[in-house]
Amino acid sequence: MSKKHAVLAVILWSTVASAFKLSLRHLTPLQLLFYASLTSLLVFGLLHSREFSLDRRDLRSVYLGLINPFLYYLVLFSAYDRLPAQEAQALNYTWPLMLVLLSIPLLGRRPEPRTVLGLLVGFAGALVIATKGELTSLTFSDPLGVALGLGSAVIWASYWLLNLRDERPLVEKMFWNFLFGFAYVSTLVLVSGEFQLPPLEGLAGAVYVGLFEMGVTFLLWYRAVEGDMAFASSIAYLVPFLSLFFISLIVGEKIAFSTILGLVLIVTGIVIGKK
Repeated sequence: MSKKHAVLAVILWSTVASAFKLSLRHLTPLQLLFYASLTSLLVFGLLHSREFSLDRRDLRSVYLGLINPFLYYLVLFSAYDRLPAQEAQALNYTWPLMLVLLSIPLLGRRPEPRTVLGLLVGFAGALVIATKGELTSLTFSDPLGVALGLGSAVIWASYWLLNLRDERPLVEKMFWNFLFGFAYVSTLVLVSGEFQLPPLEGLAGAVYVGLFEMGVTFLLWYRAVEGDMAFASSIAYLVPFLSLFFISLIVGEKIAFSTILGLVLIVTGIVIGKK
């Protein structure tokens, strides 16, 4: 059963980059985050078995919710709003490399030679994507978009490290994170004047993102890793490549060779440096 969970999670996560891009045709990044995080909050609220009482452990969600969903997805959706979906999703996929970099100063880990090699290969792939293969010129068509894409990877890696010491059950932790996160999102939506009823296409996309990027898929993946971590870890590398297939098929983007090459280098770098 765990393998079925892993396969389903991989398929669902492979579709969300396309859902981001299609939804952003009708919504701003902040509006997409508002309706998607509301959907996820409702899902985790329905699954939350404990009474809705806040204890000391849940107070850490005050800052975790600020990081995810608020800051992480606002930056990620802004990257997708500016860049082609194929570039945004590939740059975001550098988060395992960012995780290794951050673990060096934060966890006091000394990088081994293979780790350094993996980082060099992986970030070379990110550079290929960001420059669209024009490495000699080092020019970026949208420097801010590239910075947002890489920034989302840094934020997600930071969130992952902070979660290392959070021993709360997954659903409980996600519920409180999204409750506080949605409070921050709602405040910004009201202050910025971006609150409005979305068109049906935008709302449907936001609900899809809330269900299958932020919500249900995390639970499927958690069950998959619990049951067969080796299998789940192996097929996880399919996500960015399947995502390119869906981006081409659904969004209609022509996948550039530089994107494929860069993504291969990123994944190769992750594998080289992986323990």
